[in-house]
Amino acid sequence: MQDALKKLEALLENRQNIVVLSHRNPDGDAIGSSLAVFQLLKEEHNVTAIVPSEYPSFFDWMHGLEHLLVYDLQQEACKEKIAEASLIIFLDFNALDRIDPIGSLIEKNTSANRVMIDHHLHPQPIADPIFSEIASSSTCELVYKVFSALEISFNKNIAEALYLGILTDTGGLTYGTRPETFETVAALNRLGVDNFRMQDLIFNQMSEKQLRILGMSLYKRMEILSDYHTGIIALTKGDYEKFDIQRGDTEGIVNYLLRINNLKFAVFAREQPTGITKISFRSRGSFAVNELASKHFNGGGHKNASGGYSYYPLKSVVKKIKSILPEYKDSLLNAKIYEE
Repeated sequence: MQDALKKLEALLENRQNIVVLSHRNPDGDAIGSSLAVFQLLKEEHNVTAIVPSEYPSFFDWMHGLEHLLVYDLQQEACKEKIAEASLIIFLDFNALDRIDPIGSLIEKNTSANRVMIDHHLHPQPIADPIFSEIASSSTCELVYKVFSALEISFNKNIAEALYLGILTDTGGLTYGTRPETFETVAALNRLGVDNFRMQDLIFNQMSEKQLRILGMSLYKRMEILSDYHTGIIALTKGDYEKFDIQRGDTEGIVNYLLRINNLKFAVFAREQPTGITKISFRSRGSFAVNELASKHFNGGGHKNASGGYSYYPLKSVVKKIKSILPEYKDSLLNAKIYEE
């Protein structure tokens, strides 16, 4: 990491036109790391933060969000900033296909230096330096580590942005943590972050509609496969139409499956109005879902939290999920929920 830090420090010695980028369908870690790096560098550099697509509305309370450009809504402005960039920082993704059309714009700007800060498996060589730490709970945790090492000052707003990514990527400090995670959280608390306020704003802001969608999902769309310690919730295109489901309305539903005793693997499949079936995977303990998501559903992610997609209809996707469970039966049966 020391060589990477020296390279980044050298890149930041002179004033730069910086573009901070994160992935499509940005989650809390993408939004949090983007806002944090934007605020860390904006006093000394010209900085623009860009995400490919819209973010869920329940992040609207975040400080600095008004500075974030959304490519799908502001294409010309984004294209101009990327073309002018002398330094591009990739956050929370490690392959250009995660940023869709923006990837081709990045490739056209051959003069810009590139930096990657990410915690996902299998980083591609699309930047130099690369800060890749799979053990990190989140990209936000790694951002704190990198910029602390550079002795760049943090303030409360930056700390809240980083806290957002850590809390959302760990399910409220439930999974994917390590001692360094709690040390980072303690440091952010000392900068003025109110843990109760953050937890409340992130996890306790459901609308009446969202609660009704959750109730219907658990009552009518949940299937438990006890032999495989697995639960599946599948929402149809009709469900989307009936409840007028929008981006963010189904956030967190998959996690409710893991509240069932002895369940180790949770699947949440939903058939989008566009025809794509999106799938979220969660697990408890030692059963890893990222390899399953990558192998069978064009996806990936973290050990206990991953996602994927399919162009097949919902019924076919659920059928496929059930058909591959025997392949993972031994792993599921032997998976430890708690480390001994």
